[in-house]
Amino acid sequence: MVAACVDRLLAHDPALSRVKMGARVTLTILASILALIAVHLAVTPLPSISYALAIVLSIEGGVAVKDKTPGDQLTTRLMGCAASLFCITLAAALEPFRLVADLTFLCVILAASLARVFGPRGFAVGMFAFISYFIGAYLRPTLTELPLAALGPLFAVVLGHLIRKYLLVDDWRRDLTKALRAIQRRISVILLRLAQLSRNGALTDKDRLELRQMEEQLKDVVLMAEGLLPRNPDGSMPSGDSPVTAVSMAIFDLHLAAESVIVQSLAALAPASLFEAVLVGDAAGAKKIAENANIDEARTKQSVHALLWLQRASSALTEATSDRSFQQLMAFGDVSQSEIQIKADFSWKNPLVRAAVQITIASGIAMIFGLLLSRDRWFWAVLTAFLVFNNTRSRGDAALRAIQRSVGTLAGVAIGLAVATLLAGQMAATVVLAAVCVFLAFYFLQVSYALLSFFVTIVLCLVYGLIGQLTLEVLLLRLEETVIGSVAGMFVAFVIFPSSTRSTVELVLARWYDALGQLLDAIKEGESRYRLIELSNRLDEAYRDLTNAARPLGSAWSLVTRPGPIRQVLALFLASSYWARILARDFANAENRDDPEIRRAIDNARQALEKAAVRKADCFSAKTPRHAAVGTNLPPPGQGVAHGADMVANLLNRLYPAATDKQKSQ
Repeated sequence: MVAACVDRLLAHDPALSRVKMGARVTLTILASILALIAVHLAVTPLPSISYALAIVLSIEGGVAVKDKTPGDQLTTRLMGCAASLFCITLAAALEPFRLVADLTFLCVILAASLARVFGPRGFAVGMFAFISYFIGAYLRPTLTELPLAALGPLFAVVLGHLIRKYLLVDDWRRDLTKALRAIQRRISVILLRLAQLSRNGALTDKDRLELRQMEEQLKDVVLMAEGLLPRNPDGSMPSGDSPVTAVSMAIFDLHLAAESVIVQSLAALAPASLFEAVLVGDAAGAKKIAENANIDEARTKQSVHALLWLQRASSALTEATSDRSFQQLMAFGDVSQSEIQIKADFSWKNPLVRAAVQITIASGIAMIFGLLLSRDRWFWAVLTAFLVFNNTRSRGDAALRAIQRSVGTLAGVAIGLAVATLLAGQMAATVVLAAVCVFLAFYFLQVSYALLSFFVTIVLCLVYGLIGQLTLEVLLLRLEETVIGSVAGMFVAFVIFPSSTRSTVELVLARWYDALGQLLDAIKEGESRYRLIELSNRLDEAYRDLTNAARPLGSAWSLVTRPGPIRQVLALFLASSYWARILARDFANAENRDDPEIRRAIDNARQALEKAAVRKADCFSAKTPRHAAVGTNLPPPGQGVAHGADMVANLLNRLYPAATDKQKSQ
């Protein structure tokens, strides 16, 4: 069971980046609180706002600060600390003037939101400013308490920086090594499972679902490894003779080979002994088994070809990572830290500017209705309205986040009330459980906003229990204020300068079409293998962006055996991306690149692409069934370059079948 849990953890988080995120936030909070307690006991009593600021800024320092180097991280933290102290002072000075203080809060929200125009650093500083004014307005410190209150932000900044720099370090070399090992581990798991299924002699629907899930896990790990490879400041791949390029190509080939093994095995399984030979890296044994096996069925031959390709690709990756120049880079080299300067754009065309206005209006609406519900705890409504727009790109995305926050809060209130009641009077157990919940909240930050809200709400329940303010009325009030903020956020997202999910999808889909067009043009013009690999990776990234943008269009995302129409369309784009990468790989290895058949197939694929691109995102709303499942009669790896282009054209044509086009013209 332990081994299964570890394997599941590494499948979804091979470099343990999510574990480090949760651990950084948790340790920074604990270290800051302990440091403040020491000052409280040894020097002077501290106001409650010192502890509150230490907690919230420990969170923001761990989540919002995304600079690459420790020096840049420290600069951002110090700027955030200065913004925090300014906002706390402002909140304390304006406390006697409630109307002015509330209007100033809206101005702070607008400024914090507009700061995102300056890039990641602006986003982080803005979050420091917003959350600090929020805490100041909520706890209402006096001006005499401010010098001691400043200890909270200072401890959070200093200790957070030390933990990130010396304890839980961002080390791209170590993370890349883990990701490369994880790729091999995922492939080994796939081969073991396929060998077992080959012995059994049959595939069930459950087995097919499991293999598809394994394929998605492998894709996640591959994308992580690609993202960790050193790149140029503009994000492009180094020159063709770079060891980084060689490793990137090897990862690319290995990924395609593993995908092909799964696709071909779904149609017909190769002999179990061949899977085992490839698993242990026995190239000679695998070749001997493939030559001696009595295989007449064409689909089984394709599976054998795919396995031999996987064997070669695995050996190529081992050679590329063992190359002396790559080893020197891993030991002594460094990533270029220079970044492209972001030019601040405050024009109305910038979606960040429009989003800042939306956030401010939503916060104002939440403030009004929150005040009608409670004069002391209306801040929760404003906090929710602000966070609903955090990292959202459309009204559908904002609605999902609002619903997730409300549902997570509701579940957290129910569980947190029960747990805090059971642990009443047990301080040690309560503190330990609160720390665990903080870790889990930020471990799941990139996975589920509902889980983040759930665990944070449990922590609040435990804190209220410790300070003797845990009542059902308070928890219900928090839930009500959260719903007010969520509704305000959804209302503004849909009514004020709405950015429809469809328009967002069309923008992302246009990038996917453009990436595919560039790849087809590069193949037609006979560009270098390294250039084809780079364009193929760009196409893969565009597909990942498309899945995220299209998510609010559909529902029941956990259903795989009976996918809804949105997922059926995405399956076509996934298959098109897959075959485009196959096409690029086979063309790069082709001896006769001027074959007229290849040019004919690429022209057909280009025509199908232009036809689909004109229709934009109609494919997500058309009612005509597209039969999205890809056929299993696939060309052997390394052969059939023209067939690869034909598959791309065929898949694109399925987006808009002839019947749909005829209806459209009528």
